[in-house]
Amino acid sequence: RVEHPAGGYKKLFETVEELSSPVTAHVTGWIPTWLRGSLLRCGPGLFEVGAEPFYHLFDGQALLHKFDFKEGHVTYHRRFVRTDAYVRAMTEKRIVITEFGTYAYPDPCKNIFSRFFSYFKGVEVTDNALVNVYPVGEDYYACTETNFITKINPDTLETIKQVDLCKYVSVNGATAHPHIENDGTVYNIGNCFGKNFALAYNIIRIPPLQADKEDPMNKSEVVVQFPCSDRFKPSYVHSFGLTANYIVFVETPVKINLLKFLSSWSLWGANYMDCFESNETMGVWLHVAEKKKGRLLNIKYRTSAFNLFHHINTYEDNGFLIVDLCTWKG
Repeated sequence: RVEHPAGGYKKLFETVEELSSPVTAHVTGWIPTWLRGSLLRCGPGLFEVGAEPFYHLFDGQALLHKFDFKEGHVTYHRRFVRTDAYVRAMTEKRIVITEFGTYAYPDPCKNIFSRFFSYFKGVEVTDNALVNVYPVGEDYYACTETNFITKINPDTLETIKQVDLCKYVSVNGATAHPHIENDGTVYNIGNCFGKNFALAYNIIRIPPLQADKEDPMNKSEVVVQFPCSDRFKPSYVHSFGLTANYIVFVETPVKINLLKFLSSWSLWGANYMDCFESNETMGVWLHVAEKKKGRLLNIKYRTSAFNLFHHINTYEDNGFLIVDLCTWKG
């Protein structure tokens, strides 16, 4: 008997089918009758296309989940997000766009010349929006960590359209963990090319819906820029910290080799994960900016090397800035 490569976690990698309509959920215990509303979640739901498997948990195709609460009852609904990655895979019956840990092989029906020329069109970046769902004004977007987010209908879970953040603000991608303030303002962070191709990290702000009802995306802006410690190798960024008055960016030694990234698809068939490398000697740099003034503070904190995905909390307490991180050494 061959053991599943995911071992005891293989349940996480099981493909499911979407539902044609919501189903009634079985409730154990009781749910308060005053609780009304919907819980939206996103995650991987499809782990193979034909005979081709996705090799990483971050590669499964995006599936929206919705729980509706009303008068003590719950219904559950799920639908796949119709991203380019999903639609093209379903149409061509193969993995078409390279994901975090899965390389998409060239179309076997294309000859060597057409493949060669397709390399000059640039890297095809995935829009597989499997990580999170967040509101912008009155709209909702499913997202991953690239420059593409996908507008969805929160009532029917239908996919509305793909949105390219690059058309609104200067970032090459953005995290899937923006901060949403009480008034609806959205803050996020993303890598960008600065002057003379120097790399930097931009904090972007999307305002809440205004009286003119214009799409808040059109009013997106960069509020502050954090410098990059390595000109050609940005650090991987998954989340950041935000308080009432400050923005905190933790720059870790997990680096993305841009030269590898830009050449990998065309030259040696790699995935995103193959372009990561470690530079432990740099340690970790913590950068701070004033949120309201959009001013980078001339102060940096350095620690020994660690890895980081999620900020747990960031807050101010008696003149101190507290940054609570979920880390592991090395």
